[in-house]
Amino acid sequence: MENGSRRLDMTKEPVKLPEKLAATQAGVVGLGLMGTSIVTCLLAAGHKVTGLDKNPSRRRGLRRRVGKFLREMRREGLLARDPRSVVRNLRSSGDYADLRDCGIVIECVREDLKLKRQVLRKIEEAVPSETLIGSNTSALPISQLQRGAEHPERILGIHWGEPAHVLRFMEVICGRQTSLERAEHVVELARRWNKEPTLVRRDVRGFITNRLMYAMMREAFHLVEAGYATPADVDRSVRNDLGYWITFAGPFRYMDLTGIPAYAAVMRDLLPDLDCGKNVPALMRRVVRAGAKGVSNCKGFYPYTAGQARLWQRLFLKFSYEIRKLALKYPEDVGDRPVKRKNPTARAG
Repeated sequence: MENGSRRLDMTKEPVKLPEKLAATQAGVVGLGLMGTSIVTCLLAAGHKVTGLDKNPSRRRGLRRRVGKFLREMRREGLLARDPRSVVRNLRSSGDYADLRDCGIVIECVREDLKLKRQVLRKIEEAVPSETLIGSNTSALPISQLQRGAEHPERILGIHWGEPAHVLRFMEVICGRQTSLERAEHVVELARRWNKEPTLVRRDVRGFITNRLMYAMMREAFHLVEAGYATPADVDRSVRNDLGYWITFAGPFRYMDLTGIPAYAAVMRDLLPDLDCGKNVPALMRRVVRAGAKGVSNCKGFYPYTAGQARLWQRLFLKFSYEIRKLALKYPEDVGDRPVKRKNPTARAG
């Protein structure tokens, strides 16, 4: 079926996952920060995992880094088994041939189209034709990654959030040639990884969350550059408005909850006034030219000492665990469930 006409029946039961795929060995190519947390997530879900990286130092430190993440998951109640037994299912390699037994392989190298294509081709050469291949990309069109592939129907996007072993977020993205059945298999696998996955049925640059987030960031830069507010002012407003409701409800549910007509009225007057710039904001260019990378090098939109940078990183991880626990109390269908009514004839004991 042509990708543009795909529809998914949201009322049907989740697709049945083949047992072979459910118990499959998994591979992760690229063992940086996110690749390491993806490895951790897959191990915690019960997979045997092969982590592949050409950099020997990343391979040497992999087991230690993953072990640390697994111990954190155990402390937070996200892992029932002993982390020492879980990490035994991990092996690292620098040879693509060691991916040959994997039922799914996830590419997690830097966001460079040429590099990702090269890695995907090497994965294809190493694995059987039925192996699923996912690209962890934030914005690259999956259809471009499929070009020149031997079996493009089994290549799709798997967009993780960081920290990947904590967040419920995941987007599964179809390219023009992706098999919908295989995409649905990945969605079902993602549920076993303790995710609440979204299936993006048509290939679009940036997918869902990044398109929304970057629209907000563009307006944030506009407000700062035009002198309406400082970065701290913008951050404070977003935290205290979007920050309080957005874990509970997305934009459409929020409009349902707070009254739709008012939003139509605001859109009529406000949308024409929003920034629609197509260039990287001048403030962003200046910050990048200054060498800022954020807390990783203590240079960003805010100043940091080394101690402050480490504290912010620890607090962000702690918050990620805590917000996950809060979100699980209010799953997306919480309001659709039957209301349990007390028996009016029951007597108090």
